[in-house]
Amino acid sequence: MSTSTVTLPSYEDALATYDPVMGLEVHVELGTVTKMFCGCPTAFGADPNTQTCPTCLGLPGALPVVNAKAIESAIRIGLALNCEIAEWCRFARKNYFYPDMPKNFQTSQYDEPIAFNGYLDIEAAGKTWRIEIERAHMEEDTGKSTHVGGATGRIHGAEYSLVDYNRAGIPLIEIVTKPITGTGEHAPEVARAYVAELRELIKALGVSEARMELGQMRCDANVSLRPIGREKFGTRSETKNVNSLRSVERAVTFEIRRHAAVLNAGDTVIQETRHFHENDGTTSPGRVKEEAEDYRYFPEPDLVPVAPARAWVDELRGTLPELPSVRRNRLQAEWGATDHDMQSIQNAGAVDLIVQTVSLGAPADQARKWWMGELARHANEQEVELGDLAITPAQVAELVTLTAAGTLNDKLARQVIVGVLAGEGSPEQVVAARGLAVVSDDGPLLAAIDEAIAKFPDAAEKVRGGNQGPAGQLIGAVMKTTRGQADAARVRELLLERLSG
Repeated sequence: MSTSTVTLPSYEDALATYDPVMGLEVHVELGTVTKMFCGCPTAFGADPNTQTCPTCLGLPGALPVVNAKAIESAIRIGLALNCEIAEWCRFARKNYFYPDMPKNFQTSQYDEPIAFNGYLDIEAAGKTWRIEIERAHMEEDTGKSTHVGGATGRIHGAEYSLVDYNRAGIPLIEIVTKPITGTGEHAPEVARAYVAELRELIKALGVSEARMELGQMRCDANVSLRPIGREKFGTRSETKNVNSLRSVERAVTFEIRRHAAVLNAGDTVIQETRHFHENDGTTSPGRVKEEAEDYRYFPEPDLVPVAPARAWVDELRGTLPELPSVRRNRLQAEWGATDHDMQSIQNAGAVDLIVQTVSLGAPADQARKWWMGELARHANEQEVELGDLAITPAQVAELVTLTAAGTLNDKLARQVIVGVLAGEGSPEQVVAARGLAVVSDDGPLLAAIDEAIAKFPDAAEKVRGGNQGPAGQLIGAVMKTTRGQADAARVRELLLERLSG
């Protein structure tokens, strides 16, 4: 059944009948200098097919060699995820055909991963959730196909396709959760929080920049529904290559509603991959999902097993940095933030943005105020992540400095933010170009005060009589005349002096 032909139930109605079960598979491109099994560089942005060799192109006779740094990064990720590290593991060939995979198989790991049986604790919906990790295994990335022509950018309807093999062979870690149950209505929020926490962990380890918009980290979201009270899992779908936190949440939400529509109609959910569409938050069918046996896994004959020495694993354990959850607790104490405030900051992806802004001289309360207030509002309006806004922590710190110096008030600062986001330059440049500095010169202020007194003589008379309540009306008139650029404190001071005689 096509969900385009039916009305989807509301999210609340879907959850009134069904219990969601999730499984999240996150692929992380490791930040190594060279590829997983050859010496080709991994730098992003090179001309197509300029970072290839016989090994990563799968040419006959070329033999792979394992990247030692990738093994080290995989072990550190496993340790940070509280996993057991294999004493002995092997690579395997995952056989399937696709044009962007030149060998017609992917060198991966199957039943012998480098790390397994771990967990990651996350905060979402006001509580702690333990997400159990099935495994973290090593593999290589595929190339990139570009489908030219057609309306969707996908192969169906395209006039022709181009393949760039620069990405083929870049080291990947795939982190696979065990089935995530018991989240109920919070499932999309938990999925987003897990990917966000994992991203922060990966960045803290320094093994990848984990920039989702560049494909350095992407999530495959598996969703199934089962009637409330039933233990057996339903049939799952897998939404592939979701590349932002917001999209993870939206994809899970949509799939829950879509599955509910299929089941409510008495139909069967198809086990398949799905494509997520950013423009409207929907998914569309990809291909029927294979089972493991369809890939015909077998041990990679050209690579020796990996057997990390226990002393080396213990040494790597000692290199783990302050983990994100520990860091957040420390920052919360330093910033004087409540649990709710810190949860909001984390959910917004603002922790690092605030830390960077504070490091540039802004007080923590001011950095939090602007990132979590006006800038969060702009991010919501633009439907982008906070960190994707066209403003940097350095520019926010500059804005805070201008406000503290009295050059700007909050109203003018908000106008400056609009200018910065529009690409008009730094805060100082926007202030100069738009003429937004606070007016503190007494001459223009006194002229505006006299105009306000003439306009509201009754209010002025009451202030002369000792009732300062109506002063607000007069000050408001001055602010309106000066387009919000007057120094309100100085206006009040001058106004009371003017009416005291």
